[in-house]
Amino acid sequence: MCRAAAEGLIGGVELRAIDWEHLQGELSLWIGVTQQGRGYAGEALGALVGYGFDQLGLWRLYAYHMVRNPASGRVLERLGMRREGLMRDRVCKWGQFEDVVLCSILRSEWHR
Repeated sequence: MCRAAAEGLIGGVELRAIDWEHLQGELSLWIGVTQQGRGYAGEALGALVGYGFDQLGLWRLYAYHMVRNPASGRVLERLGMRREGLMRDRVCKWGQFEDVVLCSILRSEWHR
């Protein structure tokens, strides 16, 4: 995602690992450190959630956030996502295994 051409890239969002049999997909996001806290994550993810449900017809979307990054968890929470559980040592980041929280939202919850 770009804010303006002159400012360059500020982050990225992705809807990936789409499972058409079970109508679900994974949301992924990163925001550059200097751009965090400005609402870009919520805005971009909100648009992507709407696209996944309204355009692609998915039933469930899920996302992970690292335990050490509660700000990402708050962004997911504001979108209506619910915590499903803790996944121990789920990812290896910079040579260190990290716990992540799994969150999800159902199409019926998004359209309330």
